[in-house]
Amino acid sequence: MAHLPAPGPTSVRTTGDYYQWLVAWEACLTLLRENATRSHNPVRAVGVELDGVGNLDDVVLLRDVPPNTYKQVKYTVDSTTPVNEEYLTKPSTSGGPSILKKIARTWRKLTADSGSTDLRLVTNRAVDPADILVAGRDARTGLLMPKAGTDGAGSNRGKARARWAQEAGLTEAELLDLLSVLRFDLSLDMAWFQEHLKLLMAIAGLRNDQRALEEGAGWVAKMVREGRRELTLAIVESAVAELDLKAGPARAVLSIATLKPDPMAPDADHGIDWVDRFDGDSDYTKRHPLAPHTWAQLQADIEAAPGRLPAGTAAVSVTGSIRLAPAFLVGTTFRMVTGTDLAAVQRGQLWSTNDPFDTALPPEASEHEIGQGDEIAVAIATAMDPTRDVLEYLREQNLPVAKLIVLRPPGGTAKDGSVPDSAAANALAVGIRDHLRSATRRVRRMHLFLACPMGLAVLLGNRWNRLCETVIYEDIKLDDGYQPAFTIQA
Repeated sequence: MAHLPAPGPTSVRTTGDYYQWLVAWEACLTLLRENATRSHNPVRAVGVELDGVGNLDDVVLLRDVPPNTYKQVKYTVDSTTPVNEEYLTKPSTSGGPSILKKIARTWRKLTADSGSTDLRLVTNRAVDPADILVAGRDARTGLLMPKAGTDGAGSNRGKARARWAQEAGLTEAELLDLLSVLRFDLSLDMAWFQEHLKLLMAIAGLRNDQRALEEGAGWVAKMVREGRRELTLAIVESAVAELDLKAGPARAVLSIATLKPDPMAPDADHGIDWVDRFDGDSDYTKRHPLAPHTWAQLQADIEAAPGRLPAGTAAVSVTGSIRLAPAFLVGTTFRMVTGTDLAAVQRGQLWSTNDPFDTALPPEASEHEIGQGDEIAVAIATAMDPTRDVLEYLREQNLPVAKLIVLRPPGGTAKDGSVPDSAAANALAVGIRDHLRSATRRVRRMHLFLACPMGLAVLLGNRWNRLCETVIYEDIKLDDGYQPAFTIQA
């Protein structure tokens, strides 16, 4: 395989410019979505290389009520310059002030009248894990605080604080104030960032293919060449029309994280962060709440979400890393009878409850007699077949069920990719619901076990009406294998 040649100065410069245009296009998407969904204090204009705001002028999100967001964009072609003390405090190649000193000067200027501000360093550079201050960055917020403020003056962290403060021309107290508003948006490599923007475009109701992304970034570059430094809502909406980018409704964003921080959380209209409330050391082992936190508390948080979104919200996208029981609960919280167009992020796509399909897909069903009561257990088996584990759990726990109904995709094979897209997921969700309406017509309670894509769990929950009371279980793998998570009235 032939390798690409090393990039020349022109290539580095043009790629860096393109990266900045992508960051500006991201701000335009925020402008569109926040105004369309009537978010509180939406962005009113996007500045690109805006005059009068110091060195954090690359991209500016202007709001009627502070804080405004000021972004400095730094692109690199390789990984030789991670973000650390040396990178932030060394003079520029021409002998000018360091990045940290420039940011500190701009911060002083922007807060001279005691106003609030939101500062961002946006780069594809990674964190230097050996740097005591930068390595303490909170992944949820991008801030170096609160860790940067811990430990005494004689500690390694304290000595680093003193060096940073001296270079920035600030007292240590002022430095900590700066670090409380300076977010480090790091490791945003080009490929990841482009995929992230495509998802934002879909949530903003735009076409989200690579060509559409290139057109959006190209339009920003054109505006800069023409000397337009402030892009208003009217200007951006006109560009969307000219480029024929409109594809659907702009959506309010509900971020729910239980396994790892959600990259979409900063863009969310409401966020539920349970990462530290779930038990486990990694994304793969976090399967249930960590005491004293409970499933009931998570249910209350999710069911309160509609009231936390902008008034009149009709279209919602749920993002984040959640397991199947919470995903199903999100669907039932915004169920179809509420009139909400609900979408879930599945493999980088939006699976929407309003996506059309031809006809319902009846699932392939099998039944297993249990004989322990008059309730019903149901296993949705599309990604894998949990029948043996569910049967074992039902018998060991002596749950009062008469039988287990296992529902598989048409063809009967549970496997990855058996539900390929949103249309198939919607059709199968309707087929499953209709089958269970008939099978549980005289049943008081259903016990539901899911082994399916997260998007299907959301779409199925959205259509979960005219059914009996449902207890939804989570696969925790340990101890008893399953755990009852939520009880839903349907």
